[in-house]
Amino acid sequence: MPLGALRPSPLVEQAAQRLRDQITAGHWPVGTKLPGETTLARELGVGRSTVREALRALAGAGLVRPRHGAGVFVIATEPAEDWPARLRRAAVTDVYEVRMGVEVQAARLAARRRTDEDVTALRAALEDRRTAAAGDDAGFVDADIALHAAVVAAAHNPVLTGLFTEFLPVLREGLVTLLDLTRLREEDPGTGDDTHAALVHAIAAADPDRAAAVLLTELERTLELLRERG
Repeated sequence: MPLGALRPSPLVEQAAQRLRDQITAGHWPVGTKLPGETTLARELGVGRSTVREALRALAGAGLVRPRHGAGVFVIATEPAEDWPARLRRAAVTDVYEVRMGVEVQAARLAARRRTDEDVTALRAALEDRRTAAAGDDAGFVDADIALHAAVVAAAHNPVLTGLFTEFLPVLREGLVTLLDLTRLREEDPGTGDDTHAALVHAIAAADPDRAAAVLLTELERTLELLRERG
C-alpha cells in the first residue's frame, strides 16, 4: 500500500500520523519489521531525519521498538494509554486508595518540612474551607481540595505534588457526587472540620505521626463512603 507524499508542514507530525495509521489499520502487524528509513522517506516524500523523528514519536507511543542492528519492529497496534487518560477511566475508589498513600506521606513530610509560610497558607486554607461550608457542594469540595493541596505543597516534594495534581479531576468529580448522594452536609455543612483542623494543628506543631494518623482516619472514612455508594 503506497503511503503517499506529504504536504510541506508539519512534516514530522504528518509522517508519524501516516505511519501510525498504517500500523493501527493492520498493514504492519505486531512483530513486523518496518521498511528502512530510506524506503519510508522515499514513499512519504520527506528526508530521513523526518522519518527518524516520526519513528521516535511512535516508539514513545508504544507502537514500535528499535532493535540495535536489526531495524524497527511493530510491538503494538494501539498507542499506549497515557496516565491522565487511565486516571479518567479509573474507578474513583481505586484513585482514592492511591491518593491515601500519596497524601498520608505528604502529611508526614509536611510536618517535618513546613515553613512559617506553609503554616500560614494551611491556616488560611482551613478558614476558606469553613467559609465555603455556607455554599454549595462544588464550592465546598474545591475549598477542601485546596486545603489538601496546601498540605501536599508543604511537603516540598515535587513528585508528590505532581501525583496529587494528576488525581484532582477524578477526585473532584467523585467527591461532588458523593456529597450529592449522601447529603452529608445537610446536617453538618462543614463535614470533617474537626479532623482537618487537627491535621493543620499537627503539621504546625511538627508532629508527623499525628499528622499522618489524622489524615489517614479522615481519608479512610471517605473511602468507606465511596465504597458504600460505589
